[in-house]
Amino acid sequence: MNAAEISPLIEAGFENAIVKVESDDNTHFASLVVAAEFEGLRLLARHQLIYQTLGTLVGNEIHALSITALTPDEWREQGGGA
Repeated sequence: MNAAEISPLIEAGFENAIVKVESDDNTHFASLVVAAEFEGLRLLARHQLIYQTLGTLVGNEIHALSITALTPDEWREQGGGA
């Protein structure tokens, strides 16, 4: 499993999301997910939505996944998407 395989799995769970996944070892991954679906959700709920897109891969093929989950407004405030 590599970052290029994980990105589309996450993208499939959201409408018009920005998804970036990186890994140095194809076991530990870092992700950025920007999605309108996160609006009004706490961090834990955002992470749960992302984990749902990956199912049983988390803890198996994906040993560790760090997540940055932002709404489009939060992303813009942080200088993304400009």
